Amino acid sequence: MEQLELFFKSIFIDNMVFATFLGMCSYLAVSKKVKTAVGLGAAVIFVLAVTVPLNWLLDQYILRDGALVWLGPEYAQYDLGFLSFILFIATIATMVQLVEIVVEKFSPSLYNSLGIFLPLIAVNCAILGGSLFMQSREIETLGLALNYGISSGIGWFLAILAIAAIREKIRYSNVPGPLRGLGITFIITGLMAIGFMSFGGMLTTSGENEEATSETTVSKAEGIKKEKIESTHIVEVSTIK
Repeated sequence: MEQLELFFKSIFIDNMVFATFLGMCSYLAVSKKVKTAVGLGAAVIFVLAVTVPLNWLLDQYILRDGALVWLGPEYAQYDLGFLSFILFIATIATMVQLVEIVVEKFSPSLYNSLGIFLPLIAVNCAILGGSLFMQSREIETLGLALNYGISSGIGWFLAILAIAAIREKIRYSNVPGPLRGLGITFIITGLMAIGFMSFGGMLTTSGENEEATSETTVSKAEGIKKEKIESTHIVEVSTIK
């Protein structure tokens, strides 16, 4: 249940683009065609799926305060948290280089269409944000970290795919001159972000309903218990008489 909740929450509620507006440079620049958006989105999913679990291991066994205790009791006092950015970015850059080599080898056309934005995944704030959010939210297990990386990548993928499909269609629409290009794209992105905010409201409502249901159940149980006590007391009084 926890895995499923984290999966859907990362995609729809804590979406990298619509909730925190991370990775907007690539989102705006490479979303002119659906094919290009799909390629970059798949690359982002792969990089997040690999780097978030790897950085979770680094955080658990190297970076946290006392994480080096596995080397010996004398290392328990060391805190290497100040190296988080350096190690996280090094891991991300390594994976991005691997993705770049694979894409160039098997899909030269996609590699050319992505251009400079493929190597720029290494400094994409959405990729680094995934690892930093994983660290700040204190995700407990490696499985949850993998789940968070994949679901965050899928959320970013859906965002860029949706805007790319809209931009391809809106190209044939009669958009006012001052709004053509990035202007209408920003407006659409804002409207989509408002739409995605409704998922957070649904989650809050669900939580409130569950809490209210539990409170109602407890109050009913207390009422039944009180009625039993009162009826027992009446029977005892009548017996004494």
